[in-house]
Amino acid sequence: MVEAVLIDLFSLPANWQNNIQGFLHNTLETIEKCSSIHAPCVYVMCCQRQESERKGEQEFFLPALRAFRSLKRRLEVVCAQTPAAALYTIKQRLDEKDLSIIKVILPKLKKDLMKVYIDHLFTAVYKFEFEDLHMVSDCENLQISEPQHEGQTLPSQDVALIQSEIQMYLESLPSLKGELTILRSPLIPDDIFLHGFTTRTGGISYIPTLSSCNLFSSSKRRDPQVVVKENLRRLANAAGFNPEAFHRVKVDHANAVCIVGKTEPDNYDGIVTNQKGVTLAAPGADCIPVLFADPVRKACGAAHSGWKGTLLGVSMATVNAMVSEYGCNMKDILVVLGPSVGPCCYKLPHESAKEFHRIDPKCVRLFDSASPYIDIRRATRILLERGGILPENIQDDSITDQNQNITFCTACHPDKFYSHVRDGTNFGTQIGFISIKD
Repeated sequence: MVEAVLIDLFSLPANWQNNIQGFLHNTLETIEKCSSIHAPCVYVMCCQRQESERKGEQEFFLPALRAFRSLKRRLEVVCAQTPAAALYTIKQRLDEKDLSIIKVILPKLKKDLMKVYIDHLFTAVYKFEFEDLHMVSDCENLQISEPQHEGQTLPSQDVALIQSEIQMYLESLPSLKGELTILRSPLIPDDIFLHGFTTRTGGISYIPTLSSCNLFSSSKRRDPQVVVKENLRRLANAAGFNPEAFHRVKVDHANAVCIVGKTEPDNYDGIVTNQKGVTLAAPGADCIPVLFADPVRKACGAAHSGWKGTLLGVSMATVNAMVSEYGCNMKDILVVLGPSVGPCCYKLPHESAKEFHRIDPKCVRLFDSASPYIDIRRATRILLERGGILPENIQDDSITDQNQNITFCTACHPDKFYSHVRDGTNFGTQIGFISIKD
């Protein structure tokens, strides 16, 4: 069943303008008649006009709206200067109410345009169907139908204009939850490397568990790729790297490593380079974003280390790739473990905990329980030291100077970090990033 109806009256053809109230009245009449028990939320999307600024959109549409008392509390007129601004505002309303099934009623000639906006501003979480504005006349129009899969018919230049409009609008939005903050390690020399670990502040993502500097988009979450791209652009401006030369690992929770410049694997949790100006990144929302730097051979790497990747040795696999590809010496490689879930908050089933117990009993707390607490950071350090990394070249939560600590527990600091353990499936993502300065 449709949860929301979007009526697009934005930039109607000139010959329709005089009949706009009639179109709206007829459409709302159908919605009210077909939704007497569970009325959907209704959003009327229209262009910001000078007359609207003086009188207000509600007053302009009053003749069409006054008869629909049952829809009054669930009806909102959204006016904006661009379709991107109007749609993004409506998306916020949908997300506030956790609505996902939307019927779009619009002029037939605007359907292809609307689909481009929707493809960029929404994810696969949302399901859309379309009806022609002049054809709305019966209750069947409010039943969910199979989604349409039509080919892209707009000229590429029109699509580019829409993309530019969306980008300009998102760039104009204020940062949420404070200024963008980057944590840096004193272990990595800043005269050679640019690096850092992000926190959750300073972006534009507004959904509570994703706000505000979410840096990962998924078909299962409500943050679209264009929003993540804008968050990344703001991070790049603050940190000083080129977002067009940005390489993020393709998470598989395993131990494959990508060598920048060589054939890219389908999935990999480690990545290394010796190219200047190329920024490598690993995500984390409880899993450890691990950064690697060799100031002698001028090479660097990043790895994503969850509990599976830790057991599979993804950190040492990344180190070994630096040694084999760039001639790095183990004693020169510096390793920093970023914000991640601590042993205070992370549990695994007993069978999985056994594997960490074999690495070192101190990696497991309450070992005899059904779900022991696990220390994936300690396990990572132990495996790195066993592989040949010098203890003093590893920074993690064991550092004694708390003023230099950056390996915070993500689950314990909701104001600073995202956490899958704490926030559930619709969680945001921070990253660790590193590059060799030009």
